Amino acid sequence: EFEDKDFKKSSFSFAFRPNCVAVARNVKGYIAVRDTNDPTKTTLVFKKEEWSAFIKGVKNNEFDV
Repeated sequence: EFEDKDFKKSSFSFAFRPNCVAVARNVKGYIAVRDTNDPTKTTLVFKKEEWSAFIKGVKNNEFDV
C-alpha cells in the first residue's frame, strides 16, 4: 500500500510550477504517481515495466509536450 510518506517530489517542483507530480516506489514491482497540489485525487499505479517504458519514451522524445 502506498502512504503519504512514501511519495517523493522532484527537486524541480516549486510553488510557481503548478503541474508537478510525486512518485512512490515502495511497493515491489509497482510505481505510484499523484498530483502534488491535490494528493486526494486519484493515484495512478503502474507496473514497473510500464513505468520503465514510459520513462524510455520520454527520454526518446516520443511524446508531444
